[in-house]
Amino acid sequence: MRNLQETHLNRARASLRQALSWYGYLRKSGKLGSNPALASVVKPQLEILTATLNKLDANIIRIAAFGLVSRGKSAVLNSLLGEKILQTGPLHGVTQWPRSVRWKPGDKVLVELIDTPGLDEIEGESRAQMARDVARQADLILFIVSGDITRTEYQALLELRQAQKPLILVFNKIDLYPETDRAAIYQNLQQLGAGHPQAEPLLPDEIVMVAAEPAPMEVRVEWPDGRVSYEWETPPPQVDELKQILLKILNREGRSLLALNALVQAREAEATIAEKTIDFRQQEAENIIWQFTKYKALVIGLNPIAFLDIVGGVITDLALIRSLARLYGLPMTSYEASKVLKTILLSSGGLLLGELGSSFVLGLGKSTAAITSGDNPLNLTAYAGSAIAQAGIAGYGAYTVGKAAQVYLEKGCTWGQLGASTIIQEILSQVDQNTILYRLRQELGGNVGEFKS
Repeated sequence: MRNLQETHLNRARASLRQALSWYGYLRKSGKLGSNPALASVVKPQLEILTATLNKLDANIIRIAAFGLVSRGKSAVLNSLLGEKILQTGPLHGVTQWPRSVRWKPGDKVLVELIDTPGLDEIEGESRAQMARDVARQADLILFIVSGDITRTEYQALLELRQAQKPLILVFNKIDLYPETDRAAIYQNLQQLGAGHPQAEPLLPDEIVMVAAEPAPMEVRVEWPDGRVSYEWETPPPQVDELKQILLKILNREGRSLLALNALVQAREAEATIAEKTIDFRQQEAENIIWQFTKYKALVIGLNPIAFLDIVGGVITDLALIRSLARLYGLPMTSYEASKVLKTILLSSGGLLLGELGSSFVLGLGKSTAAITSGDNPLNLTAYAGSAIAQAGIAGYGAYTVGKAAQVYLEKGCTWGQLGASTIIQEILSQVDQNTILYRLRQELGGNVGEFKS
């Protein structure tokens, strides 16, 4: 298992280094810097890629605690630390800003615990946004509740699920509930915590009950001289189960968590670069597509040989894809362009395959008309009709290829041998059913598989 984790970590590093190398080359070559507005958008994404790679090299796992106000987020983290470092109190909103502390639960594991403001604070939208930013950087999320989930809590949980990170639901303040009520709440949390009515209930490693800061209890004290007095005592925190679950997860899949989160961040950064690049160069791309559309229609319409119509059409489509890739500054070889064209052909519902078939049929008619035109002038009319029809179909096909290639180049930018989406799918395919990463297979797997070539 440890060797597999190291493989995941090394593959993630290689993917990030490849992305930084490529986009760094584009900046130095001026392909991204020629447009100041585009360069200003791309620069923060490159910084994200650099920071993500540095985090991988530091080998620090980030665990962020989220929840509504007064659920005991700071108290849970203090209990894990074994000392009261983070401020707690009876007032709402004691935690004003995210704060992180280092925690070393084992000899080889270094963790950064992140405390966040309550997600439901009044006039706290900026803090909520800050919490969402923290969620994107976290490798593991603790969602703290202190009883049955409220509507507001459930909505916050769903939003955190969208961050596509492993999540542990922590039922805090169990000392305030009788055993029967506690068991009933736990059972409800198992299903609600999954974030979807049809989702599998939470596994034992995904939900845990704690009492991070138990309420003081009045105890009866009997003295040797027969006196009886009553004193208030604070029971010790009950967080050992949570600590053991975290240690098990970190040892079993900690490096895979690091790798997966880094790749998700890299995929988002690269997708943003591709999206903004395509937006900024939309008009240039449109001009290129129309240029190839007219060229393909003209050449195929005038060419009298059916076989050359097919070959010329495919070559034109490949050249169009490569021209768009060069415009956007995306790597594209002839082999990769042919794979893109194949994917477009298969995903277009047979439209372009129909174009090829029509071209061949019309081309044969056009060739026959051209050959026999010397004997019968009426065949010139047939030749012209076939040529015009074929040119229209070819032009429409070229335009369709161009528009589809734009979508593919934007969505498929993270594929390839070391692409972020490729490595994400690779890691998810190797995830064991008993791991906390297993729940992410459907959430992440569906997204990364959509544009696989």
